[in-house]
Amino acid sequence: MYKMLLCLLIVLVNVLAVKAQVDSNSTPSSIKTLTLKQYTDIQRGPALEQMALPATLNKYPMPDDVLRLKKELKLTDAQVKKITTISQYLQLKKTEIGQSIIRNEKKLDELFQTKKVNEGSITFYGNRYGLYEGEYRTSVLLACYNTYNTLTPQQTTQFWKLKKP
Repeated sequence: MYKMLLCLLIVLVNVLAVKAQVDSNSTPSSIKTLTLKQYTDIQRGPALEQMALPATLNKYPMPDDVLRLKKELKLTDAQVKKITTISQYLQLKKTEIGQSIIRNEKKLDELFQTKKVNEGSITFYGNRYGLYEGEYRTSVLLACYNTYNTLTPQQTTQFWKLKKP
């Protein structure tokens, strides 16, 4: 009897977990055009990995990756401080861009909802997405560049030997 109840409980928990995941993918957020998951992802900011590929594929490391290996790389206090500052600025930009995208999406929704939309406003707000993405990508690539320039050549070589694929 206890085994049967335990099995039912496990099945119920799994069903609820799947439902919660499906709900976040389909539940609307406070902005009609975004699901709750999309809204949350945008608030957190764009993913770094794709934005950093031109740098990381050419051996310019992400600052957080370097900080995780600071002991193994024997970073000086000055290097840790500089790379931490680079990382913090990047996180600030990530959040800032996410908030800008949400404001932009709200404005587009409002314009369409109130029937005040026109070709000019569609073009203006549509192009802003590209500006936000470009600004963020520039920040990511500069963070990789500045992190690379903070390391010695030996530390950079060691970093790529230690970094897990």
